[in-house]
Amino acid sequence: MKKAVIIVSGGIDSTTLLHYLTKQKKYDLYALSFKYGQKHKRELKCAKYQCKLLKVPHIILDIPFFGKILANNSALTNKNKKVPYGRYTAENMKRTVVPFRNGVLLSLAIAYAENIRASVVFYGAHGGDHFTYPDTRPEFEQAMSLAGQLGTFNKVILKAPFNEMNLDKTGIVKLGLSLNVPYEHTWTCYEGKSKPCRKCGSCNERIEAFEKNGIIDPLLTRG
Repeated sequence: MKKAVIIVSGGIDSTTLLHYLTKQKKYDLYALSFKYGQKHKRELKCAKYQCKLLKVPHIILDIPFFGKILANNSALTNKNKKVPYGRYTAENMKRTVVPFRNGVLLSLAIAYAENIRASVVFYGAHGGDHFTYPDTRPEFEQAMSLAGQLGTFNKVILKAPFNEMNLDKTGIVKLGLSLNVPYEHTWTCYEGKSKPCRKCGSCNERIEAFEKNGIIDPLLTRG
């Protein structure tokens, strides 16, 4: 099988994509996660769990400079800035944007793919992200994919299957439930405490996605 790199954060989107691609058995997958100074770094434990469960080789790349120098105005990386509460459609959610995060992380993933002679980099961007985060939009994905092809000998391409499938968070959860994804071992809350805050945009979207699928988020039923 051809090699492929998949970015796994430990959240719902990337975890579902990991299970989806594993079940398809079309690629020999290599998972890559990033520790970039995010407050919710507990998600990395979930990424490690999921990759171990599926027997996918996994690397966590530590890039502390990103959160300290390039993204210190984001509420996700600056300890002195509070994570805003509300829904993603609210103006204050722009405070959760980490400047050009996907551009930086995808560039590193493409470099890793080139190094191991992989032909594809997968990531979990989806339709529900587009309102707030410009680096999740299809046109951005296409531009980065072109850059990957032009800048590598192996002509590495970038793919965001959930964009191609036109799935939002609710649709992704539906897909994941059909694949028996253990969502109790995923993390979404931006505050990164011992329990979900249930108030940040990420929590609100997650809770709603499970409710629309007729079940309660398993993280909310744990003691």
